[in-house]
Amino acid sequence: MSTTEPKQGHPKGLYFVFATGMSERFSYYGMRALFVLYLIKALMMDKQLASTIYGNYTGLVYLTPLIGGYVADHFWGMRRSIFWGAIMMVLGQLFMFVSALNYQSGEIARWLMYGGLALLIFGNGFFKPNISAIVGQLYEPGDKRLDSAFTIFYMGINVGAFIAPLLCGFVGDTGNPADFKWGFMAAALSMVCSLILFVGWKNKYLISPNGEQLGVEAAGKIAAHKSEKEAAPEKSKQQNMVAFVKWAVGAIVLYSVFHYGFEFDLIGAVIFSLCIIIPAYIITDSSLTKIERQRVWVIYIIAFFVIFFWSAFEQAGASLTFFADEQTDRNILGWVMPASWFQSFNPVFVVLFAPLLSMLWTKLGRKNLDPASPIKQAMGLFLLALGYLVIALGVKDAAPGMKVSILWLTSLYFIHSMGELMLSPIGLSMVNKLAPMRFASLLMGVWYMSNATANKFAGMLSGYYPEAGKTKVLLGYHITTLYDFFMFFVIMSGVAAIILFGLSKWLQKLMNGVR
Repeated sequence: MSTTEPKQGHPKGLYFVFATGMSERFSYYGMRALFVLYLIKALMMDKQLASTIYGNYTGLVYLTPLIGGYVADHFWGMRRSIFWGAIMMVLGQLFMFVSALNYQSGEIARWLMYGGLALLIFGNGFFKPNISAIVGQLYEPGDKRLDSAFTIFYMGINVGAFIAPLLCGFVGDTGNPADFKWGFMAAALSMVCSLILFVGWKNKYLISPNGEQLGVEAAGKIAAHKSEKEAAPEKSKQQNMVAFVKWAVGAIVLYSVFHYGFEFDLIGAVIFSLCIIIPAYIITDSSLTKIERQRVWVIYIIAFFVIFFWSAFEQAGASLTFFADEQTDRNILGWVMPASWFQSFNPVFVVLFAPLLSMLWTKLGRKNLDPASPIKQAMGLFLLALGYLVIALGVKDAAPGMKVSILWLTSLYFIHSMGELMLSPIGLSMVNKLAPMRFASLLMGVWYMSNATANKFAGMLSGYYPEAGKTKVLLGYHITTLYDFFMFFVIMSGVAAIILFGLSKWLQKLMNGVR
């Protein structure tokens, strides 16, 4: 039975997922903070190779949720997928620890590191979409608290993201390559905590509003069991094989187009081809009703705009770090703040302001004034454009080589954090609201796949960061100064925001199941 009546507070299961997800994110961001430094300072890789490995790792981390979501929906269920994902991530962090323990062994250390990355990539794929999807199942359909719940959940992610680089960096990034192992061990211990927490208390807290245990069975199996009496005869094994071959051929063709036609690298071609073939596979599923198909289209359309958001937002790890290091005056009362510390600004702002936005959405929901998800996400894109406009104005009249006040970059991170809170947790909530139960985890994987695509684009766009004496051309747009570079993101994000605002009423109708 669904309800739209607002309720007070949140179920205890939300805070259980908050703590479990926070520990896992500590593990992920703690390792990530040390990863490139480990490659350069311990394994003695050059920056270009280290950056390539790092980019491929972060891209694949957001791609494998497709696999984890599919397995959860059709075979294992959410709980088993989360459990084995956590196991793989614990092993992955331990592989990183052993690699760092033997960093002087050359090839052995590298292969241990690659093994660790593979385990982390696949472990994340099983853990991340399912822990996110299970949040929505703690509430009844139509519950006005859902946006607020995902904002709280998102705050937990950022608590882990804020603390991890500080603690893992403190024990691992000491200037001595032999100490990287302690940072990886700290990340491993945090993942062990997440695993213990999940195994020990999942039965107590992962309970639906009706009192049923959540995520025990695969939603796809449940749906098939309920409808098997009315369903048409199942396809034969031969028909299933033909369908599989058709989709596989389609994926190979797309991969060939991206890799050989557009000359994208191996990882980029895989990400972009799957970004098309997997959504196409889902939307053409014959079991989808007309209304379900409309709602899946809404997820796809919003995910498309999310790519523009994250490809600009994720400049924080690349071009904005260059800007912090080279163009920002970081002298504070005689002390020079490390450029890397800017990476903590975003999670701090999210942790501080997520509760306020959570309360705001709850209050507006009680008055039936809560903006629709597409409008909130368009506002997030607008704030992203505003952040880049602020810093573009800050550098417009700055002479070459002149360093600008720290306040400009701080303002950008603050505005971008507000935009992130408008878009990311609201997007997670939207997927939970709109996805058919049997595709809940898989569609969460599709949502995260937009992040994989965006991370790849972010790396490509950061390559246009201006260099003295060079003019770079991006889609006919000439970039010679920092002002030109930042204004490109203003234009890109602003245009995307305007288009999404224009589509919001139509998208809302599709969300509401208008025929």
